[in-house]
Amino acid sequence: MNESTRVGGQTATLLLVAAVALALIGALGIGAGHWYATAGDEATGDQQDQPAAQAVPDDGEQPMTEQATFAAGCFWGVQYAFDQVPGVVSTEVGYTGGTTPNPTYEQVCTDRTGHAEAVQVTYDPKQVTYDQLLNMFWSMHDPTQVNRQGPDHGTQYRSVIFYHNAEQAVAARASKDRLQASGKYDRPIATAIEPVGTFWKAEDYHQEYFSKRGINPTCHR
Repeated sequence: MNESTRVGGQTATLLLVAAVALALIGALGIGAGHWYATAGDEATGDQQDQPAAQAVPDDGEQPMTEQATFAAGCFWGVQYAFDQVPGVVSTEVGYTGGTTPNPTYEQVCTDRTGHAEAVQVTYDPKQVTYDQLLNMFWSMHDPTQVNRQGPDHGTQYRSVIFYHNAEQAVAARASKDRLQASGKYDRPIATAIEPVGTFWKAEDYHQEYFSKRGINPTCHR
């Protein structure tokens, strides 16, 4: 067999192998582009660790959430009450309204940091409105008490609505005016309405205090 005949035979064999491979790829439903990309990833090695771009399944729109912040005495009971509201996505207890950065619970209890015990509520406005959250806020404590709530005394237990935007400020003031005009209380409502500042998350042992212990709240009605 001469050289040209041998080369021609090898070429024919390679073409046959390639044709069979492409036929198998087609039968398996794998596009040639995918096969080449896979082969390239295996060849480069580190590219194999890179996550492939995938289409996000259409499971419906994710809820657009908003935040509201309230202080109404001991934050354990306030958090528990808001956690029961349908449409509330999550809550956190913390400190806000003062001057000491990142305060501890012990510092806040000295009544020198200016902070109030507060709860930051993340909610789905399609399920619960800000006005409904305001109604819950008014119902869970006595807003006529000054720097106290029940047995707890100190400025950290004051009643405050911390608004996040102009719309919340307008709604909070209107809600307070309606409650005062309703005649439910024979004393002035002491609740302050202030812009929210930095919210410092409280220590972990304060989060979901009553729920973690399986007990009913004792500091709020």
